[in-house]
Amino acid sequence: MSNIATFKSRFGQGVRPNQFRVSIYDSPIGGVDMEFYAKATSIPASVMGNMDVPFRGRQLKVPGDRTFEDWTVTVFSDDGWSTRAFFELWMSQIQGHARPGSSGGAASRGPYGAARVNQLAADGSNLATYVMELIYPTNLAAIDLDWGTNDTPEEYQVTFAINNWYSTFNPEPVGNGSGSGVDVNFNIGTNGGNLNIGF
Repeated sequence: MSNIATFKSRFGQGVRPNQFRVSIYDSPIGGVDMEFYAKATSIPASVMGNMDVPFRGRQLKVPGDRTFEDWTVTVFSDDGWSTRAFFELWMSQIQGHARPGSSGGAASRGPYGAARVNQLAADGSNLATYVMELIYPTNLAAIDLDWGTNDTPEEYQVTFAINNWYSTFNPEPVGNGSGSGVDVNFNIGTNGGNLNIGF
């Protein structure tokens, strides 16, 4: 029968939401030091769509398309303004403000970057790594300025669109991502010769 001692041995120290590390890299303008300026974020979400297929008065639920929800990071403003300037430049490289439709330096390599979120254990060791691929910022939030705001660091949010993510516990499948594989074997020849063809 379960008791508090069993729960204690199974639960251990638990996983703390304030133990994490964020890194953003491989963008059109390089990387930025986010480890000490990312105040808050989330492990990314994904949603499996659903199709209801009717059959003789009943509904068969069939998996639809998997979609990836936007990912948001809350960022501290640093003394050198480097993080804010990084995201402003990234977005202007995707589309210039003065000349709508211009892609700037992002044209040669595309608008995308990548990011990682590391969930850390209480002792600082890495528990899991989530890799976000083909991301770009969609919303660089305003910063509210106020003479009456004291004793609090300035912060803002950056929202990213994500095309794909995977974790160290669920690495990307090898292949086209369809999740299916087929092995086809043919036996050919009168003398017992075998021809094996795999797909």
